[in-house]
Amino acid sequence: MYFFYVDESGDRGLASPDPIYVLTAIGLYENRWHKFYRHITNIKRNLMVKLHKNKHVKLQLVDCEIKSRWIRDPRERAKHPFLSHLSAKEIEELVGNYYSQINYHYITIIAIIIDKSKLDHYFDSYKLHRKAWELLCERVENFMNEYHGRHNAIMICDDMNKNENISLAMKHSYFIETYTSSGLQLKHIIEMPLFVRSELSEGVQLADLCAYNFQRAFRDKNMDYSFFKMIVPNLYSSQTTELGKIDGLKIFPDSSELVNLLKTIK
Repeated sequence: MYFFYVDESGDRGLASPDPIYVLTAIGLYENRWHKFYRHITNIKRNLMVKLHKNKHVKLQLVDCEIKSRWIRDPRERAKHPFLSHLSAKEIEELVGNYYSQINYHYITIIAIIIDKSKLDHYFDSYKLHRKAWELLCERVENFMNEYHGRHNAIMICDDMNKNENISLAMKHSYFIETYTSSGLQLKHIIEMPLFVRSELSEGVQLADLCAYNFQRAFRDKNMDYSFFKMIVPNLYSSQTTELGKIDGLKIFPDSSELVNLLKTIK
């Protein structure tokens, strides 16, 4: 079984000034989940003990969630019960430990980049998310079929609200029961998405960090952004496609000028 943790970066709203929406999944083999989880939570617990001893701040693991926007924005960090008490070095080391797990556990990354400025007029936030989810599932299916045909995958998502969870489950159910718009049958993705609280899912938190790197790189049209370059080697790439093509990174729609940036990724 493969766990694919999913998170997004950017705004789904078409009227938003942010032109890029990203949906990202990180794939982790089930036998490696426990070591991944324990590695990160042990670091957090050590920091919690240190804060309690030195600053008399008592926290629980649920208080120690990591999100990319909290790390980047000093105002957001100041509101956070955990990050606000950490030094810049401690935050850097904690984030670095998340990224170190990608190579250590052979994590596969898949990302969908939506250029909202190039979408057809009939798109709304619902259709945008449906298309991103469909494209993501197609690439998860292709990866599983090619490299892990005897295994299945389950999609694990950040818990939103009841209506959004139902909406996503209905989209997913349609693709499972029929086919995607490209005619692909999702044979290796099982059940409905599993909705979890991101505060207690280190996988979803890592997916959030990765999603921002894609959003930042394509928003700024900077393929040399250091954190983006760091995770590029872990993107799913099929052995059956032409040399240099990255199957785990999809720009939609094809008319987007961002497609040209794919040729510059090294």
